[in-house]
This record gives sequence, structure tokens and C-alpha cells, in this order.
Amino acid sequence: MRALKLVRVVLGLGLLAAFGLVLAVPAGGVTIPIPGSSPPVVFTPLGPPPTQPAVCTGTDAAPGQLAGMYPNGVVIWGTCWVNGGIAQVDGNVSIEPGSTLNASFALNDQNHGVGTSALYVTGNIYIDGGGTLILGCEPNHSPCTDDPAAASGGTLSTLDIVSGDVVASDPLGVIIHHSIIGGNVTQLGGGGGVSCVPTGVFAAELHSPVFSDLEDNWIVGDVTIAGLRTCWNGALRNYVGGDFTSTDNVFADPDANEVLSNVIQGDLACAGNSPVVEYGDSHASPDKVFGSASGECSFSTYQPNPAPNGPLMPIAVPG
Repeated sequence: MRALKLVRVVLGLGLLAAFGLVLAVPAGGVTIPIPGSSPPVVFTPLGPPPTQPAVCTGTDAAPGQLAGMYPNGVVIWGTCWVNGGIAQVDGNVSIEPGSTLNASFALNDQNHGVGTSALYVTGNIYIDGGGTLILGCEPNHSPCTDDPAAASGGTLSTLDIVSGDVVASDPLGVIIHHSIIGGNVTQLGGGGGVSCVPTGVFAAELHSPVFSDLEDNWIVGDVTIAGLRTCWNGALRNYVGGDFTSTDNVFADPDANEVLSNVIQGDLACAGNSPVVEYGDSHASPDKVFGSASGECSFSTYQPNPAPNGPLMPIAVPG
């Protein structure tokens, strides 16, 4: 009988809604006295899920932890690490000015190294002025931060996935390795200046000059790197489903600007860079381009491989 009375109350509330009548239920619930029921029935509204993004905060000395499910995006203030298992973000990740998101860990270090860590984002990653993104890791080219064999090249890797774009506006650095990007990768401006003096997270955590780097990624859309001023930049062994553009970048390291060994389905355009696109000491192969290739990366441009005295090789070849 009590269950039947409860059903009648629920049906009554539904009929009110059907006739356009809204019952305002307090946040703490409402008590409906039903004759014969003990104790009274209390209705607690479920309400809509929270719509504000989660906030991850921390410092270089005590980083915040990004792990678990985030249904409404994430905002990074300070320094946050992805080293406590899988972090899945539905929506966007915003790295605020001067902040760092470091997802270069392969293990679940919050569980004594048992299990793996990775970052999955269904939306975009935005990096604001002076911010840094470190996404992914792999043996030899960029060993994982928690790889026990990192000193000898490492054995571990991650596979991080961003369904949308990675958009960096005047960032300090953007480093992406062995990851899948479902949209575009855009870096406009930024860097640590035309210098190889470590600053920010590069001094505190990486113990390295400031740089940006894309290596061994699957990028579905376009790649644009423009107006960057930093020590070193590279883009090696990436699959790019769209166009690749590198313009007006200046680097302090004369061995910088290695845009090589990429498979580019669209066009490749390089212009106004110092130094120009070159092989450096990468021992890489020419880019394979299925569209057009122009400027410093044209099919007719040759550079020594390795620099400065190796045999001349084309920067790009037709796909």
C-alpha cells in the first residue's frame, strides 16, 4: 500500500509538469506527508549536473593531480601532472597563463607504479600565454618522466588522445609525443625568447632550454607554427592529414628547425624562418608531401644531411 501511495504522488507530480505547472523543490528536498506512511516520504531532486569545469591547481614542488573522470572540462592553474592513472576529460582543457600540464608519465605513480597513466580529451586543449603542454612520451626521443630506464633511452610509452584541436597562443612551450590529435595543432607566437637559457617549468622540471616539439604523432588536421621565438623546435615523423605551415620563426640554436620525416597529406609551406628548415643532426629523411611544397621546404630545396657537411638531400619529396 505504501509503495502504491508513493507511485501516486510521483504520477501527480508528473501530471503537474504535463499541464505546464512547475513545482519548485528546495535544494534540500521536500517532505510529502502521506497518511499511513512512517516516516514521511522525502523527495530530493536530482537536479542538473554541475556545468562548471573542474579546476586543478598545484606548484612545481607540489603538483596537482589530474586523474579520473571530468564531465565538464578542466582548467589548469599552476602545475598539474597526469600520473595517477587515466584522466578522461569530456570537454576542453584550458591551461591558464604561466601554468603547466605535464602528461609525460606512463605509470600510475600514485599507486606505486601499478597501472598506467594517460590523458583522453574529447574537446580541445587551449594553452594561454606562458603556459606549457607536455603531452605523451616514448623511448629514445622523449622518455617518460617515470620510466625507470629513462637514463638509457627508456622502454615505456603513452598514447594520449585529444579528439579536437590543440591551440597555443603565446605559450612557453608545446611538446607532444606519440599522441593522437583529432583536429589541428596551432602554435602562434610564444617561446622562451631567442635564447637557450632555461626558464619556467623547463628550468624547474625539465632542466632544459625552452623548446617546442612534435614527434611521432597522428594529427588528423593541419599543423601551424608561426611567430615562435625559442631555443629549438622540431617536427619529426608525424602523420599530418592536412597542411603543414611553418613561418616567421626564430630559434637560438643553429641546429633548430628540423621539420623532417613527416607524411603530409596536404601542402607544406615554410618561409621566413631563421634558421631555415634543415636536417641538423637529426639523420632524418625528407618529408613526404602529397600536396604542394613551397619556400624553404620546396621539392627543389636541398640541405646537407647531416649539417653542415653531409651530402645534399631534398627537404621534401612528392608523395
